Amino acid sequence: MSTYSPIAPRPAPAAASGWLAWCKSNLFYDWKTSLGTLCIGAALLALLPRLLNWTFTDAILNGGYEVCHAASGACWAVVKEKFRFILFGRYPHDEHWRALVCTVLLLALIMASCTRAFWKPWLPVLWGAVLLVYFALMRGGIGGLRYVETDLWSGLPLTILLASLSMVMAFPIAVLIALGRRSGMPAIRSLCTVYVELIRGVPLISVLFMASFMFPLLMPQGFNIDVLIRVLAGITLFAAAYMAEVIRGGLQAIPKGQIEAAATLGLSYWQTQRMVVLPQALAMVVPGLMNNFISTFKDTSLVAIVSLYELTGAMGMAMNSDANWRPFRIEGYLFIALIYFVFCFSMSRYSQWIEAQVNKSRQR
Repeated sequence: MSTYSPIAPRPAPAAASGWLAWCKSNLFYDWKTSLGTLCIGAALLALLPRLLNWTFTDAILNGGYEVCHAASGACWAVVKEKFRFILFGRYPHDEHWRALVCTVLLLALIMASCTRAFWKPWLPVLWGAVLLVYFALMRGGIGGLRYVETDLWSGLPLTILLASLSMVMAFPIAVLIALGRRSGMPAIRSLCTVYVELIRGVPLISVLFMASFMFPLLMPQGFNIDVLIRVLAGITLFAAAYMAEVIRGGLQAIPKGQIEAAATLGLSYWQTQRMVVLPQALAMVVPGLMNNFISTFKDTSLVAIVSLYELTGAMGMAMNSDANWRPFRIEGYLFIALIYFVFCFSMSRYSQWIEAQVNKSRQR
């Protein structure tokens, strides 16, 4: 007859969460990871004091260029001196309030569009109204406002306009192209494939160059489309080609049985796509779509090749126009890098929120 003997208590399992567990799994997982962490940490400790001194301790926040030339730290005074030029570029100085109002309106519209409470049928109407006000204020010529040509639109207002409007217009085009590439009609499938491969086979600079310089040569004499419209169309078509491939990946991930079940229920092709396929496909490719949005936002800096000076171009023009401040262009680039980081990081965090929302149905 066996005698019961209790098992000795075991130690509690190691914490699977918290900063100590994170450091152990990411920084000191094995000897190779630990060695890399120590080397990078030593390099940061050696460089960090110099970087902090240059950025903060020895930095110049106020004063003229003479003070900056004599200092050994960063000259943040150049940002204060060229702040309005960097943000609004060549837009008339006395009319900067119009550019500021338009920027705030467009940013507020984007933030509202990202909020669930505004996901209503009247949201497209709101977009149309805000864009109408934007172009009316920026262009002027009505209500006693000074007329400003689109060639003078620059800086942050132009960056946000090109990025937001091209994304909004590219999305439905990308959905149709993605559906067309999976169509059973050879003509439509071939046409969509040629479009995607042609656009993806050339850099965006080439598309902008053709939209700005080559396209007017093909138009009848006396007929001209504004350069801003041509550039916006080029960015939209370019972004739509890349976005279409992301969406097509989501469409291919949908099991064929769901489509067959929808057909059994008597749903038409477009009803199946709208109610069964696209909601699931788009939810799967949220990270890829957001990556495309971020890339499009940063690619707007290439419009300087066609003499439209968005944020990056306006900063370069602000530095090049004044030889006294030209040596401190690195501080200007760091300033606009911070602006780009804020926008891109915000889009990334919003993407994670969207992923959490669409994954709620899969949580047990």
